[in-house]
Amino acid sequence: MLSGLGLMTPWEIVVAVVEVAIIAYLVYRLLLLVRGTRSVQLLNGLVVLLCATLVSQRLNLLAISWILEKLLVMLVVALPVVFQPELRRALEQLGRGRLVSRLFRAGPARGGSRLAVHVARAAAALSRSRTGAIIVLERQTGLQDVADTGVRLDAVVSPELLVTLFSPRSPLHDGAAVVRGDRVVAAGCFLPLAEAVEVDPDLGSRHRAALGVTEHSDAAAVVVSEETGAVSLAHAARLERGLDERSLCQRLYQLLGAPEEGPGPQQPEGGGPGGRADG
Repeated sequence: MLSGLGLMTPWEIVVAVVEVAIIAYLVYRLLLLVRGTRSVQLLNGLVVLLCATLVSQRLNLLAISWILEKLLVMLVVALPVVFQPELRRALEQLGRGRLVSRLFRAGPARGGSRLAVHVARAAAALSRSRTGAIIVLERQTGLQDVADTGVRLDAVVSPELLVTLFSPRSPLHDGAAVVRGDRVVAAGCFLPLAEAVEVDPDLGSRHRAALGVTEHSDAAAVVVSEETGAVSLAHAARLERGLDERSLCQRLYQLLGAPEEGPGPQQPEGGGPGGRADG
């Protein structure tokens, strides 16, 4: 190997080192992508099958070796189907890369500061009344497929509207509200549940749904617990729990690309709109 390196020019050595570094980084990102999901068990099974094939070939077990080789051929065809969620997530993350974002993103979300204040104020009102809610804020990745599962609204965002949507008497309170820009595009939407196996077992279906939509997109999801009234923020398949109105507003400022200086969240007079706990 060293003799082979001696025959290479300095430029070829640099290219080889860069190529190895790129491959190592891609493998590292792949491992991060599947960590904590059901794909880990699938990969473990694939490794066991490969090891069994090598052992059967070394021991000259012709029949077993032939069967395992056919299984490997079938798996090559089935892998794109089995790992479809991970492949989709990888392509979405590639499309959300900094270079692509700079080429295709026009700028920060319109009315990001006002949207952050409205959502934080609504979450605080819902928290005081312990009314369960999920508010999904669309960013770069489109959520039209999620919005299509609910009822189309196309209404201007306001704290009163969001609180009304999740009132127990509202027919749309069980689903999620999808917000795009400064408008609520749909309500009563169904979200995919989280696929990660490391989800806290104490989390309910709302929190799992919030984590699920952030696994497949760059959206931010605000969750209000019906049992405790606690406010959480899901982003990038991670959950920030126990946020108050001010801290939630600041985090939304950052995620929506809004300026850090802006109108701070204000407490609505008389305790603000709200409703009793979800039934």
